[in-house]
Amino acid sequence: MGAGHGSGTAHRLYRPGRSPVHALPPHCKLLAVLSFVLVVVSTPRTAVWAFALYAALLAAVAATARIPAAVLLRRLLIEVPFVAFAVLMPFVATGDRVRVLGLSLSEPGLWGAWNVLAKGTLGVAASVVLAATTELRALLLGLQRLRLPPLLVQIASFMIRYGDVVADELRRMRVARASRGFRARGVRQWGVLARTAGTLFIRAYERGERVHLAMVSRGYAGAVPVIDEVTASRAQWGQAVALPLVALVVCAGGWAYAAG
Repeated sequence: MGAGHGSGTAHRLYRPGRSPVHALPPHCKLLAVLSFVLVVVSTPRTAVWAFALYAALLAAVAATARIPAAVLLRRLLIEVPFVAFAVLMPFVATGDRVRVLGLSLSEPGLWGAWNVLAKGTLGVAASVVLAATTELRALLLGLQRLRLPPLLVQIASFMIRYGDVVADELRRMRVARASRGFRARGVRQWGVLARTAGTLFIRAYERGERVHLAMVSRGYAGAVPVIDEVTASRAQWGQAVALPLVALVVCAGGWAYAAG
């Protein structure tokens, strides 16, 4: 991005390293992850072994990138709401019933839950590996290289940069409340929390106005100039497409298995 949008420090999701995965250009990794997720989603849910192979592929990539298993598993907790939804499906779905551990469950619901869990987990894991091996600023450069509309890239850039700013503001407000003895113990404290949310909105809006005026005073006219250009060699493209190509072979085998 422009000089004014360079990041002085790496985002906490990024894990610095010198692995082959870190070295790949960001647009190569973005296309590889997107293609991998599309292949996973296209796989028939009955080919259980295919999803095990996908997980093994991702584990190999994570090992190559030297991402600890504990870090990967901890960041996968973000999908807990989807897990809760999947767990409910066998109980509320209709169709033929089967007994599992003494419980009467819907067979289509069980397959649906498996489908959500398997494909959702693999998609989140691929995103976690991407975020852990690519700086956010590099991801934005990769999106520009892939010719994503500039306005969308700018929105993503501002969201990433100022999301942490708003979070820090909320943290300071929480510390100020705690220093005055506030404890959210019940419904009576909801009014204070509502006023906090309103104050946070006003402060974020005012800060956004100040940032916009500062950008305009420095020549901003609706577009952020690109001063960094990312390129990829044929060898790097070959390394990037290896994951989705192998996954595509597995997917083809899954459909052959389902048809047989």
